[in-house]
Amino acid sequence: MTSLFDAHLAAQYQNDALGMRVYTSQLLGQSKELVLHGGGNTSVKIDNILYVKGSGWNLDTIEKEGFSPVKLDVLLEMATRESLSDTKMVEEQRAAMSDQSFPNPSIEAILHAIIPYDYVDHTHADAVVTLTNTPEGKALIQKLYGKNMLIIDYVMPGFDLAKHIYELTRGIEWDSLSGIILMHHGVFTFDNNAQRAYEKMIDLVTVAEEYLNENVTLACGDCEGKGDKTVAEAVGIEAAKLHGSELFPLLIDSPRAQLFSILPNLDALVKRGGLTPEHVIRIKPFPAIIDGDIAEGIAKFAHDYKAYFDANASSEHICLDLAPRYAVIKGVGIVVLGKDEKESCIIGEIVKHTITAILCAEQLGGWGSLTLPQMFQMEYWELEQAKLKK
Repeated sequence: MTSLFDAHLAAQYQNDALGMRVYTSQLLGQSKELVLHGGGNTSVKIDNILYVKGSGWNLDTIEKEGFSPVKLDVLLEMATRESLSDTKMVEEQRAAMSDQSFPNPSIEAILHAIIPYDYVDHTHADAVVTLTNTPEGKALIQKLYGKNMLIIDYVMPGFDLAKHIYELTRGIEWDSLSGIILMHHGVFTFDNNAQRAYEKMIDLVTVAEEYLNENVTLACGDCEGKGDKTVAEAVGIEAAKLHGSELFPLLIDSPRAQLFSILPNLDALVKRGGLTPEHVIRIKPFPAIIDGDIAEGIAKFAHDYKAYFDANASSEHICLDLAPRYAVIKGVGIVVLGKDEKESCIIGEIVKHTITAILCAEQLGGWGSLTLPQMFQMEYWELEQAKLKK
């Protein structure tokens, strides 16, 4: 990756730490290889206040009003607790804000607080996460980044992750760390200087990209074809019966999507997790697979999704609709199924990045991200369920 940091533009923020935080956050957000549609989060510490990305903001367009101001000492105390539900965590983080007009702080606010640097950057970098999603991913990451990289096995984002890292790093020499890589999740870099924190991220991701360039061949491009859109419309009509409202189907029939659709192990492959945990909320844990009969493929998805729910749910869970968010049509490509054009475009981008990562990982020994129970935990996260119950 190439650093987009412009010293001339950044000079205007020399005495404005939050302005500098906005600037480098937008630089991160400009690269879809780092974050997609609300992904990632950043923060800056100023006078015992953690200004952390707020709910509903994207890094590429974030402004000062998108950074929620939370009392740092309160967040640090929260990290010392034995347990804390995410619902309670969100309530207490909001109560600890110095200005209630700002949005809810990121669920990663406690983790940002315990990293003892002014600037903290967190992305879901495609290249790094792709490597972690391979069978020997952890050993490979250790080999590429060395002993100064803190590598964390997958833990559910939120309080559990913050608590886990808090315990692991008690007494650690933070200055010895080059960053944190969360298996199957993402990357953290940090520094007391915004440019250095940002460029550490660029450098770490570049290492992974160079490894992929040397060890993976993706001959099939991702430019869209001009296939028959009527198949997408037919899939949309069938899926809408399960969704309960009309859908906006979009066809992705690039050579890469077509290659993905004919992989011999496709049925098993798509149930081995997504690119990064939060994507499951937008695209569900797996797609529909259609091999000829559209109605049959959509019906099988509904059956499989209900079985997935029944296998992992408690009596407290409310099942989401049984419609897929995308469908893989063997030999044709992929149809994404959002409620409108905007949502379909978002799902489409996530799916494109996901299938590219899977095709890369398959050349490095195989794809494997989260298990179905882990995906369920994220998809049926208590905060998302609370919205349904209201």
